[in-house]
Amino acid sequence: MCCSGFLRTVMIVFNAIIFLAGNIILGLGIWVKVESESLVKVLWNTEDTPEGANPVFHMGYLLIAVGAVLLVMGFLGCCGAMKESPCMLLLFFVIVLLIFIAEVAGVVMIFIFNTRVEELINKLALESIREDYGTKFDLTGLWNSIMEVLNCCGFYNYTDFTGSPFNNMTAGRYPDTCCLNSPCTLENSRNAKVPGCYPKLVDLLESNAVIVGAVATGIAALEIAAMVVSVTLYRKSSHQGCSA
Repeated sequence: MCCSGFLRTVMIVFNAIIFLAGNIILGLGIWVKVESESLVKVLWNTEDTPEGANPVFHMGYLLIAVGAVLLVMGFLGCCGAMKESPCMLLLFFVIVLLIFIAEVAGVVMIFIFNTRVEELINKLALESIREDYGTKFDLTGLWNSIMEVLNCCGFYNYTDFTGSPFNNMTAGRYPDTCCLNSPCTLENSRNAKVPGCYPKLVDLLESNAVIVGAVATGIAALEIAAMVVSVTLYRKSSHQGCSA
């Protein structure tokens, strides 16, 4: 009985923190989305940026998605534990389980089909640049955001943009992140030798492998603990029926 009460308290506190974090992230995401154009003008001194090409615009959507998931999880876990609702606890367990399965499946797929996954990513990334960069605002904005954050150019290097819609429409120009000097011409891109985003990301992950592994293990441990506690409380409260 004492152990059950302790688990219930831990579940409430833990999910209250998740619920609060979800609210903050969701609110931040909405604010970023609404004020994305203003933020870009302040941060990058860019005027009249199309909404889809706005490098902050996509970050707003990501924050909204993450915040919404955390909000739902925190609400179900916290209220489920407080009210001892089998229905809420079961829903919380299912959501966490699905997230955990997706994470494990993703890791397994990467390890088993490492070469094929890499080839597929390479193919899709290069095709997206060479066929759509400069014409599709969403994809252009996404690539701009990645290159700004990682301080990189293209998937492998500046040559990925040769013959792209952007390159053709701007009379041979390349994205500004590919150059150290303006205008970003072929010669300036070649002289700048800005690394590609793929090798830059690989180097970043390899240099922080221990941190990445520790964070991944910690997240997995928290998810397993949350599922165990929710199942324990579910069994205790299941006699009450599925009532909120």
